[in-house]
Amino acid sequence: MNATRKALAAGLAALSLLAVSACGSDSESGDTNEVEVFTWWAEGSEKAGLDALVKVFDEQNPDLKFVNGAVAGGAGSDAKNVLQSRLQNGEPPATFQAHAGAELTDYINAGQIEDLTDLYEEKGWNERFPEGLLERLKQDGGIYSVPSNIHRANMLWANPAVLEKAGIEANKTYDSLDAWIADLKKIKAKGIIPLSIATDWTQVHLLETVLLADLGAEAYNGLWDGTTDWSGSEVEAALADYSTLLSLTNTDRQGLDWPDATQLVIDGQAAFNVMGDWAEAAFQEQKKTLDTDYTAVPVPGTEGVFDFLADSFTKPVDGPNPSGTEAWLETIASDEGQVAFNKAKGSIPASTTADTADFGAYQQTAIKSWAEDEIVSSVAHGAATSVNWLTDITAAVAKFGSNNDAAELQEGLVEAAEDNKPE
Repeated sequence: MNATRKALAAGLAALSLLAVSACGSDSESGDTNEVEVFTWWAEGSEKAGLDALVKVFDEQNPDLKFVNGAVAGGAGSDAKNVLQSRLQNGEPPATFQAHAGAELTDYINAGQIEDLTDLYEEKGWNERFPEGLLERLKQDGGIYSVPSNIHRANMLWANPAVLEKAGIEANKTYDSLDAWIADLKKIKAKGIIPLSIATDWTQVHLLETVLLADLGAEAYNGLWDGTTDWSGSEVEAALADYSTLLSLTNTDRQGLDWPDATQLVIDGQAAFNVMGDWAEAAFQEQKKTLDTDYTAVPVPGTEGVFDFLADSFTKPVDGPNPSGTEAWLETIASDEGQVAFNKAKGSIPASTTADTADFGAYQQTAIKSWAEDEIVSSVAHGAATSVNWLTDITAAVAKFGSNNDAAELQEGLVEAAEDNKPE
């Protein structure tokens, strides 16, 4: 889909959702049984996860009516634009999806979402979620969302049959990006797409994992707290690796979103894909078997590190149905909601009390890694930076995708950091 069509689609989505907002609330006092839930889970395996969650919500709240406010668009790029327009116009949904962590700072600073600290105390959620996660949820001393899951961003997905066809060991592991890049070049020489990728946000996702691999967890964290120099030689070297990797991807990337890039691996048209573990749901939806039809390992150079993000839900200020919002948040926090949603989504529960015995093979490895590995926060998915900072990073990455000027990319990233550094 080209830029013009994307803009038109986003505009139509905005109009349709504004119409839902206008007719979905019966009164200014909020005495409606409708609960509009705004997400970007509009298609495929992501919608399957939402559907599983809605089923639990309906069972727990038979007097309430779920209203689907989903807007399609990977990582929520289109949805966030529509949402911001609604919030600025004083037409919030009952609740909206957001990545837990720094992404919420813009909404907090604008006074658009409520502090849920007292609700956590009232509902006993401080005992349900692990202390380390609660600390990552806090912004300005308060907690502003309820996490539905834990995702891992730094995952490498591969098709063993494609690797064997290219003369590469199917279950080969790599100690570094350099070793992996060497095999990617061999795969390209065989006429196979070495690494599938999609539109701008997936390129930011790839860049994030390259920075983590080359800099290590401590220096990677320093990019976001100001202790690592964006203009330094380590970042320059990482950007050179990123440039090499991007040259080994499919040329039609700008017209694709993440499911399309993952599907190239599933269909045997590409060897590898770097994507978060929501890709697991796509493999499972198509009845693929881990370690037979596909493999899933940390991105080379990031072993022992869990690049974290969490989907979460908020309570907008002056929302149309405050009690309905709290009912949705209770479903999100419940063991029933956490289990149903995460089994379908490929992620793992944020709650420590959810029963994960029946979760799949990949998810069991993620549960173990979440408990044992060093945890860092994803930038592409809002855990590490504000929306504004991520927007500036994405603009720099998008420009690089067209001009391949690594020096200009680094300058853009330096400027983004200077413009958005934490106070």
